[in-house]
Amino acid sequence: MSAVIQTNQPVATSPLATGGADRVIVFDGERQATLAAFLGQVRGLAAALPPGRHAINLCEDRYRFLVAFCAVAVRGQTTLLPPSRAPAVIADELRRHGDCYCLGDGELVDPPPHYWRLPAILPELPGDAPCVEDDALVAIGFTSGSTGEPKPNPKTWQGFRTSSAQNLAALGDLWPAGTQPQLVATVPPQHMYGMEMSVLLPLLGEVAIHAARPFFPEDIARALRDAHAPRVLVTTPVHLRALVESSVELPSMAGIVSATAPLSATLASAAESRFGCEVREVFGSTETCVIARRRTACEEAWTPLPGVHVQPQPDGSLVHARHLPAPVALADLVEATPDGRFILRGRQADLLEIAGKRASLGDLTRQLQAVPGVRDGVVFQLDACPTRGVGRIAALAVADIDEASILDVLRRGIDPVFLPRPLRRVSALPRNETGKLPRAALLSLLQGDVQ
Repeated sequence: MSAVIQTNQPVATSPLATGGADRVIVFDGERQATLAAFLGQVRGLAAALPPGRHAINLCEDRYRFLVAFCAVAVRGQTTLLPPSRAPAVIADELRRHGDCYCLGDGELVDPPPHYWRLPAILPELPGDAPCVEDDALVAIGFTSGSTGEPKPNPKTWQGFRTSSAQNLAALGDLWPAGTQPQLVATVPPQHMYGMEMSVLLPLLGEVAIHAARPFFPEDIARALRDAHAPRVLVTTPVHLRALVESSVELPSMAGIVSATAPLSATLASAAESRFGCEVREVFGSTETCVIARRRTACEEAWTPLPGVHVQPQPDGSLVHARHLPAPVALADLVEATPDGRFILRGRQADLLEIAGKRASLGDLTRQLQAVPGVRDGVVFQLDACPTRGVGRIAALAVADIDEASILDVLRRGIDPVFLPRPLRRVSALPRNETGKLPRAALLSLLQGDVQ
């Protein structure tokens, strides 16, 4: 007769945040929150949260987003990160997750169902530093929908910890060793790039983050003046272009980090010259988090982060990384270089072949944006026509010149089969909070009235 011996293996856990109790984690022009005070409010809010398995964090104030995100994780719940905070998108996620509630820091005119507002004064509880199980599902990020329906991507606490260590290694040489940089981010924490740079870095690195999300150049300058050196701006090409073209004066910065959309070498060079610091572009996705970096002003190739390997595939690329439970397939076409780096060659879906000729939507968009008088623009392909079998090329432009003038310039450098028809002049492109252009919004705007 044999006996079965059962052993209870201890559950691996890791701290919710690192650093000394007096480390500044969040600041603005009026306050500085230390790690000790922050963790006390995390414990207090975790005890007050409603029941449920999932939460959608709608907090506008970045400090309150941080407290709420951590409280949800301590409670054993999962934060959902929809691609947009539009009411229809939030309603869809609430329908898909019947055990979900929303929490936020404002009194909404039309609040979503199951809305729970954070107290004006956050509760505090004493206790030990909170820990989270390494395999806990702390977040589910959703792709932006720029190429189709948003797709969910689960994130564990251990995965976030590993990717954050890689991000610190990729950015740490922007500021002097032994100093604590203070970051200002123009991106929302609900986006994966914002989550990585403005939530996880302050939690898991010697980094502090501004509580606001400035939008206009003057607001960004004001937030940077609230920060102490070394200052780092986390932003997007859309915000960076607005800064370069404005007359605003910014305080000295240790570096600028950009992501969410391709950054041109021209804009990167202009920003470096204008603000006197390096512009470092990072490359990633909701599926993979940040996986590579480059100095766009003088580099075309991307350097993978420590522990990351990007493998070219016929229809895209395969990303291997320590923070990923399994390799992740991306639609981005890459060319490996002998030194272990890679060059982006666009996406399979962006490649066009019409009448035996080839082009890419990315290159066509860059040519449109380079037309004098065009302030913003995008070229995209419509769905395939049932009779012709090929989708037409269309474009939207924010411009000071008319459509005919734009097409006259484009004809000089674009084969006639790839000229966008229709080309519509509009007052603004339907960019979301991170500068991306959801396909559904483009199609809706294209069908609207011409400006």
